[in-house]
Amino acid sequence: MTTEVKVIAKEPARQGGVQSIGRAFLLLETIADHAGVMGLSQLASVSGLPLPTIHRLVRTLVDLGYLRQDTARQYVLAPRLIRLGESSSRLLSVWARPHLARLVEELGESANVAMLDGTSIVYVAQVPSQRSMRMFTEVGRRVLPHCTAVGKAILAHLPPDTVRQLLAETGMPSLTHKTITDPDDFLAALEWCAERGYAIDEEEQEIGVRCVAVAVPDVSAHLALSLSGPAGRMSEQMVRRAVPLLQRSALELSRDLS
Repeated sequence: MTTEVKVIAKEPARQGGVQSIGRAFLLLETIADHAGVMGLSQLASVSGLPLPTIHRLVRTLVDLGYLRQDTARQYVLAPRLIRLGESSSRLLSVWARPHLARLVEELGESANVAMLDGTSIVYVAQVPSQRSMRMFTEVGRRVLPHCTAVGKAILAHLPPDTVRQLLAETGMPSLTHKTITDPDDFLAALEWCAERGYAIDEEEQEIGVRCVAVAVPDVSAHLALSLSGPAGRMSEQMVRRAVPLLQRSALELSRDLS
């Protein structure tokens, strides 16, 4: 006999603040944690808030332009959040650069910070390698999560049903002959990542490029740090050397952002 366990999002503690504001941000963060799209009943189940309260808050957020309702009567994060996101991304880049610079100094390859934004991965900071042959990713570039180490590192910490929903929305196009294109195979790869605490891109986005990534713990945004370089230099020995340094930098960045 099995017992179903329901995970309830924790409502922000009130310390003389306005309860409705705290609850509104709880709903926005809950929707963001579920690929940017949720229905009222799902919001009630996950957040633990009463359905009438949720309905009142989401209607206010829709009126303000922070949510919109799609044709399936689900609530979707709206474009007005982009302005807030752009400002926070610039600040995140400032906080991240010293950590990335140290990784480049220690390991010699390009270091990146990326985040899950809706259903795509966006790179928010990079310090490139000083080598003549190096990997360069433009800040602001968006990619699909299924073919990147940063995407795997982030998705490994999300519920499998949420990952399946995200993959159903984005699809799993094959960018190279090594790209994982089956959802079950991808979920198995995420289990591998969760067990080991890091993720690998085995030339799945671009032939000749290998990447290792770790998630940034204990932050509200879904963030990951990565190291990328030519596959010939990103050997298993380099990965073993890089993982603890990435994990150290991820923990330090988490503390900076807390």
